[in-house]
Amino acid sequence: MMSEPVKLSQNDVRKLLSAASPDAALLYIYLKSGNPMDGAETDLHLNASRLSCAGATLRQLGLTVEERPSHIAPGERPGYSEQDVLDAMDTDNSFRALYGEVQRLLGRSLNTEELKILLGFVRYLGMSADVISVLVCYCKERARQRGSLRNPSLRTIEKEAYAWAERGIDTVEEAAAFIQAQNVRNSRLYRLMSILQIRGRSLTGAEERYAQSWLDLGVDEEMISMAYERTCLNTGGLNWAYMNKILQRWHEQGFHTAEEVRSGDHKGSVPKGASGQLGEAELEAIQRVLREG
Repeated sequence: MMSEPVKLSQNDVRKLLSAASPDAALLYIYLKSGNPMDGAETDLHLNASRLSCAGATLRQLGLTVEERPSHIAPGERPGYSEQDVLDAMDTDNSFRALYGEVQRLLGRSLNTEELKILLGFVRYLGMSADVISVLVCYCKERARQRGSLRNPSLRTIEKEAYAWAERGIDTVEEAAAFIQAQNVRNSRLYRLMSILQIRGRSLTGAEERYAQSWLDLGVDEEMISMAYERTCLNTGGLNWAYMNKILQRWHEQGFHTAEEVRSGDHKGSVPKGASGQLGEAELEAIQRVLREG
């Protein structure tokens, strides 16, 4: 067990708090102390299910080097025929039950082509019926959050299924941890959009990449708000490249909260670029970005 204090970065602490999983936090500290994973169940008094959920949460948060193996075999995807579907319906009770459950979740009957896709989830991707049910529910909820009144197609669900298989998501615990991580990510993006006064539309792909990179820096929301205000003052509105330069510069100086930025400004010990008052070289670089973008 632990004998020396364990130091955690602010970013890691924020990730653990966002997951709202005491088991995951406990396991992380245990592993950071140099203890082996195979002793966690006994030392931490966690049963196998709780330990699996905690490990899955850490993987989805990017707090462990352990990765799940991809379940996508190299080479061309197999194609399934109508006879393959008929044979599965006749001989595989679990597939027949899965077919009924997916129809219930989507509120409609599945055609033959869709059943071929569903068969691929089971035979090629190796997904269990429980994981597939969670996958369908996740895709339904995602569609609703994006403003769609219709349930997703099997083709849309198939794309997500392959993404899950690539990430090694093959258990309900892994799926639940992934969904929780996505929910936290989306919640943070929505709050960031509110700070930037973006309403009535979704972020573009490029905007979302900027936004996610800022969240990945581990900075607080007030600091993002401060960068936004300075961007508006200096450019007349939201300019993503300009704001990104400010936040990246602050990050390079070790600032992760608005208070740290203000303290740096007050002490006068921080380079101009880090406090938002841009120096000549930095201003020239930003102006070049603005001309090119």
